[in-house]
Amino acid sequence: MKNFKLFTMLFLMCAFAFTSCKNEGTATDSADEARASLATTSTTNAATADVAKTVPTNAATPAAPVGPLTSIEFSETVFDFGEIMEGEKVVHNYTFKNTGKEPLIISNAKGSCGCTVPSWPREPIPPGESADIKVQFDSKGKGKVGGNNQSKRVTLTANTDPAQTFLTIKGKVDKEEAAAAPVQ
Repeated sequence: MKNFKLFTMLFLMCAFAFTSCKNEGTATDSADEARASLATTSTTNAATADVAKTVPTNAATPAAPVGPLTSIEFSETVFDFGEIMEGEKVVHNYTFKNTGKEPLIISNAKGSCGCTVPSWPREPIPPGESADIKVQFDSKGKGKVGGNNQSKRVTLTANTDPAQTFLTIKGKVDKEEAAAAPVQ
């Protein structure tokens, strides 16, 4: 019991020491700091609420580049490669144009699985200019006899509104029937 009282007293003394202020400023300084802190908190909360409405709350979601926003327009966002045999690779270029007034910066492009790999321009795309995003789909392990529908998505993150744009590559992956085992 004696140790508990001693521990409690030390804890209270430490808590007091860490929470006491230096009292160097005036009451007006403290009030100004409180107002500034409140304004910052309000602005941050409002900005967070606005972002939460447009961006999914996923810690893995890359942040859009900071700076002025622009717009992007694709000639197509969905590509159907038709029917292929398992093991084939499909490569498709999605052509886009920066239709805004600021340079377009694509900060990230990510496939929905490891079989879908995008390649994108790393340098800013000037207003009015066009470029391509190359997407490769590897059908290894994706087929079945009679065909297996596949639809994969690529998520682009850029300085656009909304910050994310989605591209889809889809088709059917067929697989040859396994040869019957010889009867012995």
